[in-house]
Amino acid sequence: MDHFRRRASAEVTMRQALQFLTILPVPAPASPPGRAAWAFPLVGVLLGLAAAALWPLKLGPLMIVIGMAILTGGLHEDGLADICDALRAYRSREKMLTILKDSRIGAHGALALIASFLFRWQALVMMQGDAVYRLPAAFGISRAAMVVLAASTPAVSEGLGRAFGESLPRWAFVVSLLQLLLLAGLTGWPAGVWLAGANFVALFLLRRWFLSRLGGVTGDCLGMACQISEAVSLGVLVWV
Repeated sequence: MDHFRRRASAEVTMRQALQFLTILPVPAPASPPGRAAWAFPLVGVLLGLAAAALWPLKLGPLMIVIGMAILTGGLHEDGLADICDALRAYRSREKMLTILKDSRIGAHGALALIASFLFRWQALVMMQGDAVYRLPAAFGISRAAMVVLAASTPAVSEGLGRAFGESLPRWAFVVSLLQLLLLAGLTGWPAGVWLAGANFVALFLLRRWFLSRLGGVTGDCLGMACQISEAVSLGVLVWV
């Protein structure tokens, strides 16, 4: 009986994670956003498998970048653009937090989106190897990165970021970290070591930046972390 209860609970959590991270009409009971965080990397793996199916096509890399933005509702792209618009030198913390609440995209945000789009597109064009392992790893690690950052950094301001961080189970950090390492291992040696190492460095630098400028993270910070992690992972997989 306990086995079936745990299985049903895991299935519900997976549906909640899909509902949160994608626009798919997945029925799931309402719950605090952080409760399903441990399943975020698994959603990334599913997205990576879909991307791997498109990758061999002639316009596959372009279809992947566009398709993922549509499938996720531009959730992470929005975070990247907002952070690049807000976190400027010499701005006060209060001014930056005010800008983060503005839904409009400025010049710096637009440039960041263009750069992210082009980098990931060209990385997918140049990537070699087995996409069935590499793309699920890249997309899964980027979703794990969000959870690791949220679990290790205090939330600031009101909104989704705070709600996510406050409802995040304490063990989600360890589970997401293990998933990150396991997904990196899927890419083999030495790619897996470089993949994990590059993502840890990127997360460390992002965390220090967010702490120094904002004193913590917001939901937009987590979205940016996902985009940066995905770009870093694809770049490493091209380079190694």
